[in-house]
Amino acid sequence: MGPMAIGLLVFVATCALLATGLPIAFGLGAVALVFMIAFDGWSSIHFLPETVFAGLEDFTLVSLPMFIIMGAAVASSRAGSDLYEALARWLHRVPGSLVISNIGACALFAALSGSSPATCAAIGKMGIPEMRRRGYDADLATGAIAAGGTLGILIPPSITMILYGIASETSIGRLFIAGVLPGLLLTGLFMAWALFLSWKRGTRLVDADRIYSMRQKLELMPRLLPFLAVIVGVVYALYGGIATPSEAAGVGAALCLVMVVVIYRVWKPADLWVILRDGMRESGMLMLIIGTSILFGYMMSSLQVTQSIAQSIADLEVNRWLIFAAINVLLLVAGCFLPPAAIILMTTPILMPVITAAGFDPIWFGVVLTINMEMGLITPPVGLNLFVINGITPDVRLPTILKGALPFMACMVLAIVILCVFPELATWLPSKVMG
Repeated sequence: MGPMAIGLLVFVATCALLATGLPIAFGLGAVALVFMIAFDGWSSIHFLPETVFAGLEDFTLVSLPMFIIMGAAVASSRAGSDLYEALARWLHRVPGSLVISNIGACALFAALSGSSPATCAAIGKMGIPEMRRRGYDADLATGAIAAGGTLGILIPPSITMILYGIASETSIGRLFIAGVLPGLLLTGLFMAWALFLSWKRGTRLVDADRIYSMRQKLELMPRLLPFLAVIVGVVYALYGGIATPSEAAGVGAALCLVMVVVIYRVWKPADLWVILRDGMRESGMLMLIIGTSILFGYMMSSLQVTQSIAQSIADLEVNRWLIFAAINVLLLVAGCFLPPAAIILMTTPILMPVITAAGFDPIWFGVVLTINMEMGLITPPVGLNLFVINGITPDVRLPTILKGALPFMACMVLAIVILCVFPELATWLPSKVMG
């Protein structure tokens, strides 16, 4: 059996196994083990522990649990509600102000937490009922939060970017800074659509004539500015070469824990235990996925599947943008069924030789890939953000949430097109800051 036929068999077996609901780490590990034994014999088992633990030796991985705890600490406090309320007061008189405020709060909270589901839950619990009370349609209110939550994996610090950096062996600091301008671009596109739709529908808002004094607008700032200062500090430390990702993440996690205790009085042992428990649980899950995905990649490489796919694509005498379009379709389809971490760790070893052979910048492609992963979070049947929003607002049907999220998906596609026309949006800032 040739490498391409083996690759097709691996793809079918992996999709079938993961469709059963088996945890991703166990699914990838089982497929890798079965194919290694089937084609390389029982002696290949000796490489299993060595491959998994060698992949987890990367010191950069220490930053993952630190950033996760940083996000868990912020998500456990009222920072999301305060962000939303502060922006709502400042943007109160703008058309579509409440939706724009929620999208802005999602962008800022995404930078604090780095988690899309956490962003949806934190901002949506307060924002969606308030938007609906003030006259916004259910599809716009829920769709805006579902889409705004996806910004958590693009705006730094991003766990998805860390995983891509590890899998592609590219600079995590450059990836972080590459996500800044595209993140602002996507946030702006989301806000523009919300403003246009609110104006088109002529939404008449409750309390539209309410006036906030300057004191009311400023009173929440002392709670929020320390958290934003930590994010700016962490990002500056990474970009300026002052600290490694692991060191910056450790300091950021410690400072966020301290500020949650001081500012929001989350000091009870039971509350702190919830933060650490959730952080350890998610970190353990990601480490298992990383370890087994490395074993999966080793199996694909040892059976010559990766090399054959890359060579076949490289030999195609077609325009490189057709190859890029095909890769985007592949990522979008995969995002409908698998979470971002699994897709990145499974596909990056295969796609990187193709991307570099086609002349695309790996940093730029990391941003495009992340936007594709964002679309997967709001597409059925496994659109995680859709189900988070449905859990917050059970009286709103899932098709209504999807209807509201679809235009924001179009904004993501437009963002990818803009990045293709102006790749400097992702590559200029890293080069300017880091050389």
